[in-house]
Amino acid sequence: MLFNSLSRQLEPFNPIQPGEARIYTCGPTVYDYPHVGNMRAYVFADTLGRVLTHKGYSLKHVINITDVGHLTDDADSGEDKLEKSANKKSKSIYEIAQHYTDAFFSDVAALNIREPADWPRATEYVPMMIDFASKISERHCYLLDGGLYFDVSTVPTYGHIATSKARTEESGESRIKQVGGKRQSADFAIWRRTAPGESRQMEWDSPWGKGAPGWHLECSVMSAALLGLPFDIHTGGIDHREIHHPNEIAQNQAYCGCADCGARIWMHNNFLVERTGKMSKSSGQFLRLKLLRDRGYHPMAFRLMCLQSHYRNDLDFSWDNLRAALTRLKRMVLSAAKIAKVQEEVPVTHATLTVLLENFETAISDDLNTPLALTSLDELLALKSAPMEQRLNVLRRMDFVFGLGLTSLTRVDLRLRPTDASIDEASIEAALEKRQTARAAQDFSQADTIRRELLASGVEVMDGDPIRWDWGLSTDNP
Repeated sequence: MLFNSLSRQLEPFNPIQPGEARIYTCGPTVYDYPHVGNMRAYVFADTLGRVLTHKGYSLKHVINITDVGHLTDDADSGEDKLEKSANKKSKSIYEIAQHYTDAFFSDVAALNIREPADWPRATEYVPMMIDFASKISERHCYLLDGGLYFDVSTVPTYGHIATSKARTEESGESRIKQVGGKRQSADFAIWRRTAPGESRQMEWDSPWGKGAPGWHLECSVMSAALLGLPFDIHTGGIDHREIHHPNEIAQNQAYCGCADCGARIWMHNNFLVERTGKMSKSSGQFLRLKLLRDRGYHPMAFRLMCLQSHYRNDLDFSWDNLRAALTRLKRMVLSAAKIAKVQEEVPVTHATLTVLLENFETAISDDLNTPLALTSLDELLALKSAPMEQRLNVLRRMDFVFGLGLTSLTRVDLRLRPTDASIDEASIEAALEKRQTARAAQDFSQADTIRRELLASGVEVMDGDPIRWDWGLSTDNP
């Protein structure tokens, strides 16, 4: 069962093509580095894809790259985000797009998010966007000085997927700025004409003048081109539910001439919330995955933190929560290493393991209830009585869905050096050897002094642990 934002209820997944799951995910606008709130959306979409693959479906997943057309206010006025970034940094828009696309791909790899079938870039589909707009323009659009606009009154149930007042004329909270001549405030740009006397780095000739496509048009065209209409599932952040996705649905309805076309199921992950306000771009501590790594937190700890909260709930970010997730991950990795030693798995027949698998399947089938599914993993890792080869079978199945890489990660992998560490690893090892010599000579005062010195340098000594030491990671907000 999956929660469909369009119907506002749980629905069984019944693929349009038997045995096949086709998913489109709204990708990044590559004008800046992605923050961890952005990356939560891709962890969610990856988990959805993993669950469907686990269930036996042939998966075709598409994540687009928006490298043109997205305006600074997410509506129909203002500057293009990439043009603005390029002008600010005195670089070409193509350099900006490639740099931040590469940064996004780096974060995708670090979070063990699987490569989709396609990474379409909006700029590659502009001719198709012009064809799409031409087909719907006569019945559904009108021309203003600023470009071609979609008349939302021409399609049925416009905005049904939205839940806020963002679509109404009465709302004082509307994110849609009024443009002179629009028939309804919710009407949106299909094609934005370059203003007289202005020039853009990215612009194309069209029947409505030289300019660039509207942001909403891009996803309609790329999803139709790569997945066909209709397709199974469309995912995105919850903010897309209010403006972007209603507009996308309207375009699809206009193009196909029907009341219901595009994705059958629309799924939205909720926000990541950082309540201190200390992680905004303006504070200088932009909450990127790189910042987490720089402070010594492995990306898989962030992935686990995402999985510990249901995708439709707010996810509270704090360093305390992240450290707790890292601690839990370390325990998981240590326990998984004992199971993975057997190398060979066998079919599951043990009664306790069978129940654990059933509970796991029930949880992930209930709208991706990963917090509950993780409890089955914890029980598996704590289990002592079942045959190890069968436990390995279950571990690999569960870990595939969670995407944590438990059978390949090591405790040392999770020991990332913080960038502000005042001591290097060689010095730590030398101090530990000196401390071991002192303990062997029963000079416990010297041994304690070395421990305190290491602790002052941000190193926790762990007697009896095979890796001997770890970084003492701060949970204080910068």
